[in-house]
Amino acid sequence: MTPLLDADLQATRARLEEIIKNLHELTLRIGHEEMANTVSDLRNRIFEPFMFVIVGEVKAGKSSFVNALLDTGQEIAKAAPQPMTDTIQQIIYGEEHREVMVNPFLKKIFLPVEILKEIAIVDTPGTNTIVEHHQEITEQFIPASDLIVFVFEAKNPYRQSAWDFFKYIHGDWRKKTIFVLQQKDLASENELTTNLGGVAEKAIKEGIEAPKVFAVSAKLEQEKTGDSGFGPLREYISQNITGGKAPRLKLGNSIITAETINEKIADGLLLRRRQFEADTEFRREIEETLTEQTAQSKKQVDLMVENILLTYDNITRTRLEELRSGLSMFGLVKRSFASTFGSTPNAEDWLSNLASGLEEELNGKLKARLNENVVDLAESIQQMVKMIDLKIRNSETILKNDHELFSDIAERRENVLRDLQDQFNRFVSNTENFTDESIFADRGNLTPNIAAGGGIAALGVILATVTTGSVFDITGGILTTVGLLFAGFSTRGKRRRIVDGFEAEIAVGRNKLSAELEDKLKAYIESLRKKIEANFGRFDENLKREENTLLILEGSHQEIREELTVMGAAMK
Repeated sequence: MTPLLDADLQATRARLEEIIKNLHELTLRIGHEEMANTVSDLRNRIFEPFMFVIVGEVKAGKSSFVNALLDTGQEIAKAAPQPMTDTIQQIIYGEEHREVMVNPFLKKIFLPVEILKEIAIVDTPGTNTIVEHHQEITEQFIPASDLIVFVFEAKNPYRQSAWDFFKYIHGDWRKKTIFVLQQKDLASENELTTNLGGVAEKAIKEGIEAPKVFAVSAKLEQEKTGDSGFGPLREYISQNITGGKAPRLKLGNSIITAETINEKIADGLLLRRRQFEADTEFRREIEETLTEQTAQSKKQVDLMVENILLTYDNITRTRLEELRSGLSMFGLVKRSFASTFGSTPNAEDWLSNLASGLEEELNGKLKARLNENVVDLAESIQQMVKMIDLKIRNSETILKNDHELFSDIAERRENVLRDLQDQFNRFVSNTENFTDESIFADRGNLTPNIAAGGGIAALGVILATVTTGSVFDITGGILTTVGLLFAGFSTRGKRRRIVDGFEAEIAVGRNKLSAELEDKLKAYIESLRKKIEANFGRFDENLKREENTLLILEGSHQEIREELTVMGAAMK
């Protein structure tokens, strides 16, 4: 592998800074402030020295370890007996010793120490402290680190809280980690051997290949007595980090960290995409259900009209045959003779009775047949509404409102879906939604009939009332015309004209009956479908906005991924 020249390294750094800037803009677009701050910090630190971040539990000896590693003879990192501060101390090279408080949680210490020309050391608060925010502050510093030095007590390196924090470091951020068993002077030789092996074994189980574990004593190192264990540690640092290697390593680590953040975003976007696809499929199923159930209800209308016309035809055919027979020459002579000597009505009275019988039969039998068929039609329409309601209640939620990155998106969707459920419940419960003005003009007549139930429950009563009214309007017109036709009868008149007139009127009435019921009911079904679809307005708006947003975010993520992949490959 040919090392990068200084000019090449600087150009690569500058390009990486631009990529991380784009990554920062992506985090701002997704609206995640914490991640945006992490990326901003990463961008600010890519020109800083290789960063050692010292982590571990309180009283593990972290500060003493830092002081011994720097070997200045001074207590640079304060080793307090109690966790009194939540300040991170960043120790970097300076021509003279000075300290600067960057903010309440970060202090920079400048020291004229040779090793600090290539590395910076960050001493963090303990991970198991009772002081508020200690672990949060430490966690925020991890992403910009280049090497994690995990310090344990040599006598007991197995505390669960420490290893839980290690999982965060390694699992979430893929950070290179070495392990230090501090205060080895307090452990027996047997304890030290056992614990060195135990830490290495546990690290392997957690996914670290060939873990580096060092046992040191800051006390012995500072006193310059005995084997402090710092020799092997310093040799590791010299062979693997310092000596001109740190800048290149720093750049590679920054690429890995940027990739890690970008892939976290990718995982979240993948979940958002799956939720979007599920919601799109949900809407497709809603439309499919509406189409299928609308067609089914219209078929029910066709069947209903067919049954009504069959009843109508049976009634009018019988009466037509009766009229033809009664108006025949033989029938008239017979009726005239019988009426003179008996109680048989004359022709005029007979026609009047025939008209009355026709009226009674049409009104009674058609109403009975309507009531029978309206039940099936109402059930068909109710089934459509109930199926939509069930699909809304069972819509699939993939993106949960506790998602690390997109909890706000999940919560917004949850609110939109909840509003849809509430709105549809109100829609189903409101009788007004099932009485279309354009079709059922006189809705006031419905009020007394729906006392037993409102909303969708009143659908059967509504349909029965309206269809019966329409039928009676048509049959009333037929009967009026027939009455006028019969009233003009005389033996001198043309019998054929009365029969033809009656036959023509019942044919006209039949056509009106068919058209009125079919057109009105099918128009009602279409109107109801549109009302149902109107409930999905806000959901559809949210879905469209999510589609556009995803295209932008996925495009930005993919562009960053490709650039980081190319840069990472060039560094190998």
